[in-house]
Amino acid sequence: MLRRTLLQSALAAPLLAACATNTTLGAADPMAPLPHDTSSYARPDEARVRHVSLDLTADFDRKRFSGKATLDIVARADAQEIVLDSKGLIIQRVRAGGRDTTFTLGDSDPTKGAPLTIQLNGARRIEIEYESAENASALQWLEPAQTASNKRFLFSQGQAIHNRTWIPTQDSPGIRQTYDARIVVPADLKAVMSAEMLTPNGERTQDGKRAYRFRMPQPIPPYLIAIAIGDLVHADVGPRTGVYAEPSVIERGVYECADMERMMEVAESLYGPYRWGRYDVLILPPSFPYGGMENPRLTFLTPTFLAGDRSLVSLVAHELAHSWSGNLVTNAVWADGWLNEGFTSYIEGRIGEALFGQEHARMAEALSWADIQTALGSVSPDGQRLHWVGEVSANENSSAITYDKGATFLRTVEGIIGRERIDAYLRSYFDRYAFQPMTTQAFLADFRANVVRGDANLESRLMLDQWAYEPGIPSNAAAPQAEGFSEIPGYVEAFLAGGPPAAAPWETWNTMQRQRYLQSLPRELPAERLQALEAAFGLDDIGNMEVRYDWLILAVRNGFAPSERAVETFLTVQGRGKFIRPIYTALRAQGDWGRSVAQRVYARARPTYHPIVQAGVDRIMNAA
Repeated sequence: MLRRTLLQSALAAPLLAACATNTTLGAADPMAPLPHDTSSYARPDEARVRHVSLDLTADFDRKRFSGKATLDIVARADAQEIVLDSKGLIIQRVRAGGRDTTFTLGDSDPTKGAPLTIQLNGARRIEIEYESAENASALQWLEPAQTASNKRFLFSQGQAIHNRTWIPTQDSPGIRQTYDARIVVPADLKAVMSAEMLTPNGERTQDGKRAYRFRMPQPIPPYLIAIAIGDLVHADVGPRTGVYAEPSVIERGVYECADMERMMEVAESLYGPYRWGRYDVLILPPSFPYGGMENPRLTFLTPTFLAGDRSLVSLVAHELAHSWSGNLVTNAVWADGWLNEGFTSYIEGRIGEALFGQEHARMAEALSWADIQTALGSVSPDGQRLHWVGEVSANENSSAITYDKGATFLRTVEGIIGRERIDAYLRSYFDRYAFQPMTTQAFLADFRANVVRGDANLESRLMLDQWAYEPGIPSNAAAPQAEGFSEIPGYVEAFLAGGPPAAAPWETWNTMQRQRYLQSLPRELPAERLQALEAAFGLDDIGNMEVRYDWLILAVRNGFAPSERAVETFLTVQGRGKFIRPIYTALRAQGDWGRSVAQRVYARARPTYHPIVQAGVDRIMNAA
């Protein structure tokens, strides 16, 4: 997922992880030991889900899924029960081996939900008749006015532990599962999932609806089970790649995604074959809470990347890279989320360099380095480690650590051992651990066994444990140098001395140079200087949403009332959490003016935001 992922609290300390984890994580044994996942009630050492079969009907009026989930499980011979994760699910009936069996829902935790304990009676297949939770946090049911085609729309967002609000399973990333599904939807809508589409046109049902069937034969972490239903059309981009979108959006989507096939070829040349069949993307309505979500075979994307000039396609490169890091080899617990996002950010950079040149990559790295420095000044020491420790919640952890520090670690390793050597290692790593979970401790053991090989001098230079388990940035890291940014400090200085903003070559700068310029300005500026910036560059309405965000956050932090209209528009035309949450936070810090704007806009915008974003902004708005 690209900026910013909502991960569950991770409480395990390194010593606990080391005790619970070993290199048998890579074994083919379906009951191979897994580390304890504090975000799940599952007891996978006793019984674990191996396959999920869904037969569900989407009810847009009630905003619910209803139907049946059939789970195939593996278990110890003496296992009497299996524990699943559930948050708000309405369980109507459970069968084990074709016979009714007893089940209990335990006490509910506000974050984790409740354990669903089912008596097995010797069976290895259970059937659960149920309805999805009311106001399920994984699901957003959109009204026609919220979509481009003026038809109803639904999409899911499972990461990190939201799928337990619509699927009864063991919702832990280390418990990989295959799945198939039959989804019944209104006749004028189309269903798509993170799986192979078996019925592209659907099957007519007796009541006039359409049923779509899907199959995912590769075992995936359960957070990657994903669905969308809407007025969708498809267009090919390459032999294996394509775009789903609403009809009025499809042409723009195809244009922006023109390089997808080339991206796949670059990634395959580096890290081995793409193992998922097709790679399609789905451009969602504006309320999608993230930049992208790497659901296998079908990446979900925010429409905010549709800049019209392919300037934000790094988003696509990032999500595609997850086909290796994250989807193929997955963090076993959320404490090790950097194994997904840090690796993926590194691979994204390598794809970008191959397609767009070294300078493009260096500028991206320099922006990431700046994000890390900002995070180090605001994130607690526990949150600065790659492997999370202590009470580090999703809201406290910074993706500048999970994403950017993780990628910087791999670039530092590359600088020490050489690109050829790290490429060979990563390719072998993805081959050896394909479709399996991984932990920080197991990764470091594997890297030492295959690369370090007892070389004490190399071990000392790499500083592996410092990167993984200590706060801050180890001393062997170097700040990236980007020639494309070299003149920007001079233009900033000239502007601060009273010069016209137009003296800067804004029109010839790329997106990252524009971002660097805006991010380099002091956080406190007089209204006259802000007005000059907006007048020179049309920042209130600029089409590139990344640049517009960098401008609006600066304007809000200075209480710049002339941009109030632009702020309101920005907060109501899209719902990407990366943009939304910081602006509401900045508004609330601006006294009566900012709080008034925030309250007025949020009252209007809240119903349009995804539940994940609603929860985050609710906390901001309710803070003292």
